[in-house]
Amino acid sequence: MKLRNALDLYANVVHVKSLPGIKCRHSNIDCVIIREQTEGEYSALEHECVTGVVECLKIVTATKSQRIAKFAFDYATKNNRQKVTAVHKANIMKLGDGLFLRSCEEMAKLYPKIEFERMIVDNCTMQMVSHPQQFDVMVTPNLYGNIVDNLASGLVGGAGVVPVLLIQQTVLFLNLVHVTLTQKRHINLPLYGEMIRMLVETVLKDGKVRTKDIGGQSSTQEFTYAVIHNLKLPDVQQQARA
Repeated sequence: MKLRNALDLYANVVHVKSLPGIKCRHSNIDCVIIREQTEGEYSALEHECVTGVVECLKIVTATKSQRIAKFAFDYATKNNRQKVTAVHKANIMKLGDGLFLRSCEEMAKLYPKIEFERMIVDNCTMQMVSHPQQFDVMVTPNLYGNIVDNLASGLVGGAGVVPVLLIQQTVLFLNLVHVTLTQKRHINLPLYGEMIRMLVETVLKDGKVRTKDIGGQSSTQEFTYAVIHNLKLPDVQQQARA
């Protein structure tokens, strides 16, 4: 939390996508969860006003709500996404979450080609486990995003197969399996990113080398070697270009 605040890493971007070779309850999932992660319930402003009574402050500002909303709509536009869903609890927290939701609604007016919807976080979690394919880009405050992106990761095989970006003017890349694909796309090297995606999916489809989190016994190093070995396949670069 201190690192995120010090570097102003305001946007946590999680791409949740079904992968071949990993059997899950749902298939054809492809959504992006964008979480504001520098305020909200994680502001770490709390105190014990009297013995046995603790007050925790939830901070929501128009500036940061508008910033994350703009980031979500810009992301959808740049990546040919069709819909942005704002996740909130404004029916109860009318001021705090109300400010976040209004910021998203106002930003949506500037992007008429992107469909916009609102969804209360309670319903969102139910919809995620029952029909996750309906989601495209989701924009959330800090706490809800933390919960929703972990829930979504479980739908496609776990946190180890889900890439995460922490974004400011610089980017930190976390998680190892698909993170290189995300990095290559971010720095405008889509061909190499697509090649790596195909290599990883080839290893997963083959099923011989799997890490423990997806039902295998291989180490991450062994998985990496298997990916590198597939670089020798003559049709990989040709398929990536196609």
